[in-house]
Amino acid sequence: MTTVRAAIDTFRRATDLNLEDPIRSGSLLCPPDYSQVVMTGDMHGHRRNFEKLIKYCQLECTPTRHVLLHELIHEQPQQEGWVDRSVELLLDAAKWKTFFPDQVHFLQSNHELAQLQNHEITKGGRMVTDDFERGVAEVLDSNDIDEVLIAIDDFIASYPLAARSPNGIFFSHSLPNVSHMDDFDPALVHEPADALDLSEGGMVYQMVWGRRHTPALLERLAHAFEVHYFISGHQPQEFGYEVRFDRMIILASDHNHGVFLPVDCRKQYTIEDLVQRIRPFAGVI
Repeated sequence: MTTVRAAIDTFRRATDLNLEDPIRSGSLLCPPDYSQVVMTGDMHGHRRNFEKLIKYCQLECTPTRHVLLHELIHEQPQQEGWVDRSVELLLDAAKWKTFFPDQVHFLQSNHELAQLQNHEITKGGRMVTDDFERGVAEVLDSNDIDEVLIAIDDFIASYPLAARSPNGIFFSHSLPNVSHMDDFDPALVHEPADALDLSEGGMVYQMVWGRRHTPALLERLAHAFEVHYFISGHQPQEFGYEVRFDRMIILASDHNHGVFLPVDCRKQYTIEDLVQRIRPFAGVI
């Protein structure tokens, strides 16, 4: 069992590595053109898919591969009365970052931002932020978890917001709603997020919570970010993924039909090419 002290040390080390990431500029990750990016969808505590991701990525022998993780916490317990143990996945991912600091990366998401801001989310009749804290106490077998919760908050606050590949693909948890575009400044990805950006209603908040997207919005953002396509998560996908407006692919990684998407940064793709590259976790043996 991981001790409270070991968990704190892991989260603090991973936080430092997030902030020191050599491919990070402001809140944007910029992988080089000789690399491959493996984008996931929301995981919500699905440790089995995470284990398969580790097996697929083989980071120990593929140093040019970069993996993007987001929305790791707030799982749906399998039985009534069970607590949310998704801190186990968050801790495993933080450890993975310490093993491969230049290859494992995180993107800010709405559930992790909600945990950071103590913003109440109700899911399946549960207050998920409270359930997460109870799960931390159970997983670490301690009621004295204040320090580890601070370390988790610092870890989440250290996440960048997005990644952009040299071949024009933008990776993020989501994009702002069409109704927020007049107030949204795409340049925020080039600066570290401040407390106002991360607060409820701030621009990071708007970006990670957005669901209502239109062809015109995607065209506008594609011009602003100088990209062709968007790969995101955030919106549940029963069969693993959805293509919207021939410009955006939404991935889900939190169930048995979950998927991920490896992208080679030196190749040019059509949206059909990208769909063909989507891989199911069920296919990783």
